[in-house]
Amino acid sequence: MSAPIREIGHWIDGKEVHGPVADTAPVGDTAPVTDPATGRVTGRVVLAGAADARVAIASAAAAFPAWRDLSLTRRTRILFRFRELLERRKPELARLITAEHGKVLADALGEISRGQEVVEFACGIPHLLKGSMTENASTGVDVCSIRQPLGPVAVVSPFNFPAMVPLWFFPLAIAAGNTVVLKPSEKDPSASIWLAELWAEAGLPDGVFAVLQGGRTAVDELLTHPDIRAVSFVGSTPVARYVYATASAHGKRVQALGGAKNHMLVLPDADLDATADAAVNAGFGSAGERCMAVSVVVAVGDVADRLVPRIAERAAAIRTGDGTRSCDMGPLVTAEHRDRVAAYVGSGELDGATVVLDGRRVRPDGAEGGFWLGPTLLDHVTPAMTVYTDEIFGPVLSVVRAGSFDEAMALINASPYGNGACVFTRDGGAARRFQNEVEAGMVGVNVPVPVPMAYYGFGGWKDSLFGDTHAHGTEGVHFFTRGKVVTSRWPEPVRGGLDLGFPENT
Repeated sequence: MSAPIREIGHWIDGKEVHGPVADTAPVGDTAPVTDPATGRVTGRVVLAGAADARVAIASAAAAFPAWRDLSLTRRTRILFRFRELLERRKPELARLITAEHGKVLADALGEISRGQEVVEFACGIPHLLKGSMTENASTGVDVCSIRQPLGPVAVVSPFNFPAMVPLWFFPLAIAAGNTVVLKPSEKDPSASIWLAELWAEAGLPDGVFAVLQGGRTAVDELLTHPDIRAVSFVGSTPVARYVYATASAHGKRVQALGGAKNHMLVLPDADLDATADAAVNAGFGSAGERCMAVSVVVAVGDVADRLVPRIAERAAAIRTGDGTRSCDMGPLVTAEHRDRVAAYVGSGELDGATVVLDGRRVRPDGAEGGFWLGPTLLDHVTPAMTVYTDEIFGPVLSVVRAGSFDEAMALINASPYGNGACVFTRDGGAARRFQNEVEAGMVGVNVPVPVPMAYYGFGGWKDSLFGDTHAHGTEGVHFFTRGKVVTSRWPEPVRGGLDLGFPENT
C-alpha cells in the first residue's frame, strides 16, 4: 500500500497553514511534489495567491518592531539554539532533501553543513554589528556610527539547494534584526517548513520567519510590495535579471545570483590523475545541479588526449541510483528537466561533439520511473555549440581544446557568465596570472569548486550576479543592515542613586 500524499503548506505566525490564508482569497492551486528516484507523487504543495502573500508579508511587518528592539544578547541566544538543533537533527533534514530533490544522502548532509557555516557566522553578529565612536569630535560633541536592520526582507531560493541557499541568507537577516519571508522552490518545499519548525523550537518569536509557498504570483508580490525592503534571489540568469529589474524599480535592495558556465583550465604540467578526479567530482556531484559545478574543461595543448580517457574511466565507474542507497549520484529533479538535459546531449552530438560517455544509456540502481541521466562526457566541443553556450544544469561535462594559455583565457573571459573558474597547474606564475586576469567572482587554484567559507562573500561577475553585494560574509551583513551616523552633545550629567547589583546582559 502506497504512503498517503502529504500536503505542504505555508508557515505564517508560527504555524503551518494549509489552503488560502487570506479570508478573501479563493481556494488556491497546488503543485505535485515528486520523489525523483521513483517518479511517484509524494505530496502536494499549496501555491499562494497575491492575497496570501500579503498576509505573510503583513505578519513579518507586524513582528519587525519587537524583533528589531530585542537585545543582541537575546537574539544571539536564539541563533545558538537554532545552530545546536540543526547540528543534532541534520540527518533528518538530509533524508527530507533526498526524498524531494534526489541527491544522495551524503551530498544532502554536505549542503546542510555548508549552510550551517553561515549560521555559525551569524552567531557572531554582535561583533559584526559593532559601530565606531569618536569622542570630542568637536568641543563637547561626540560622533558614532551604528548599523540597523532594514525591516521585512524576502529570500527566493532555487530547487537545487533547498536548505543551503536559504541558509546563506536568513540567518544573517534574522540575526541583524530583520524579519524574513522565504519563498522556496515548489519542487522541494518541505525543507523550508522543517527549518521553520526548527526556528520555532529554538524560540524565535512568531512572525519573524515566514514561509510562502508558490510560483511567480508569490514572487511578484514580494518584489513589488512596499513593506518588503530587500530581496535575495538565487536562480537562472533570465529570472535573476527580471527579479533585479522589478524589485529595484520598486525601491528595494536586491542581490540576485544568476546562472553559470564554470570553466576548469587544465595546463599541460597539471597532475592529470588529480585533475581527472577533480573534474569528475565537480562535474557530476549532485548530478551537476549546482551553480558552481564545472561544466567545461578547457584543455591546453595535447593535454586533452591524456586527460579525457582518465575522466571517462572515472565517470563510467559512478553508480547512479536512488539517493537513499549506496550510490554516488542521484536522479535529476524532474522528468522535464531530465529530458531537457538529455536533449542538450543530442544537440551536442548533432553539432559534431564526440560523445565519449553517454548518460542517456545509464542503468540506474533505482525504479524505472526515476528521472535518470548518468554522467555524460563530450569531447571536441566548440564555443559555437549550444552545449557550450547554455547553462545545462545537469551531469554533462564538455571538453574544449585550446592551443595556448592565452587562447584558453580569451575563451573563458568571453563567456557571459562569471560565477566561478579554476585552473589546474603546477606553475605558480600561470596560476597567479589566471587569478588576476580571469573574469569570475570565485576562483580556484587546483580547487575545482571554489565556494568560499561563510566569512567570505559568495557571488559571481557579469550575468552571474545582478546587484553589487555578494551573499554571506561581511557583505551579507551590510546588505541586511543600513548605516546611521549620530552626532550628539549632552549637558553635564545629573547624579543618580546607588545600585550595587551586578550588571547583567539581557
